[in-house]
Amino acid sequence: MNIILIAIIVANVVISYKGFNDLYFFRKYEFHVGSIRSGEQIRMLSSGFLHVDMMHLIFNMLTLYFFAPVVLGWLGNFSFILVYFGSLIFGSLLTMLFHKNDYSYRAVGASGAVTGVLYSAILLQPDMMLGIFFVIPMPAYIFGILYLLYSIYGMKAKNDNIGHTAHFGGAIGGYLITLIKQPSLFTDHSLMVILLAIPILILFGMAKLGKL
Repeated sequence: MNIILIAIIVANVVISYKGFNDLYFFRKYEFHVGSIRSGEQIRMLSSGFLHVDMMHLIFNMLTLYFFAPVVLGWLGNFSFILVYFGSLIFGSLLTMLFHKNDYSYRAVGASGAVTGVLYSAILLQPDMMLGIFFVIPMPAYIFGILYLLYSIYGMKAKNDNIGHTAHFGGAIGGYLITLIKQPSLFTDHSLMVILLAIPILILFGMAKLGKL
């Protein structure tokens, strides 16, 4: 496994585990709109290495483990880092855009970065198949679209501490960075470029209509 991917997974595990056992640490580095607007911008990055619980962490790291090798193989180490951290930042920026006036809004998770890697991988290799629960076959692009549709539900329900808005920011980041790096995808995989844009368009449509 690639050393950069190992380092990112280890960082997520170590920092999340620290947060599981140290509430002060968790609160100090989670995404919190009021604190960020007061000048603590480090939270826009550090929150991407914290998770609500072990299942949240495992889900994100498994998703990263499955999709990161595709991005690494196609784009190389530097561009993978750009996709990962660019998507993380895009996720935090979109979250601030949507929740800038909700000073109490809190969220954690690598979901923005992971969703960016997911979207990048699907754009690069749209014929990928996944085994849901290691048994049920599903095209990767269907999984990616459903993942974001679930995030819309999470944004509407507002019943957890997961950064659902960051999923979309991450998806946008991974989507744009990959297309910039590989502009041939517009012609080679034009259908996938359109399909993966659908959940993002739904999100902004719902926001425009005040449905979120």
